[in-house]
Amino acid sequence: MQRVYDFTVQLPDGKAKSLLEYAGKTLLIVNTASKCGFTPQFQGLQNLYDTYKVRDFVILGFPCNQFKQEYENMEDTIHFCQNNYGVSFPMFAKIDVNGENEHPLYAFLKQQKGGVFSRTIKWNFTKFLVNSEGQVVKRYSPIIKPEQIKEDIEKYIGKK
Repeated sequence: MQRVYDFTVQLPDGKAKSLLEYAGKTLLIVNTASKCGFTPQFQGLQNLYDTYKVRDFVILGFPCNQFKQEYENMEDTIHFCQNNYGVSFPMFAKIDVNGENEHPLYAFLKQQKGGVFSRTIKWNFTKFLVNSEGQVVKRYSPIIKPEQIKEDIEKYIGKK
């Protein structure tokens, strides 16, 4: 059975990173954008990360410009996230979450947990909760704020 840990993604500098490095951790995978109505969710995501990172919880941010709300330059994206929201959780290179160029990770996430009417990612800040075995356990629409999923996270995180 395939797991999230089976995928490789790119860091903002273009270097490859295996998600196997996160094996055994609970993950929240989010497609992000810097110029979106949901962009303030970065603060809630950072708060979740600060609260739970000591309990083997990691947020993985994947900037996406398919909805035309992200900087073209990756350096601008990272600078924006860090300076405006203090983002310290891992951010990766921009990816497509739908269509012919969608990243294989997102094809897997959507196959594991489809949306209400389709598997398509409808907007930025769609979130996927992944358990410590690398299986997708829940999908959240962009309107669900990070603080609203604390209870779900606590079901899956380590007991440190």
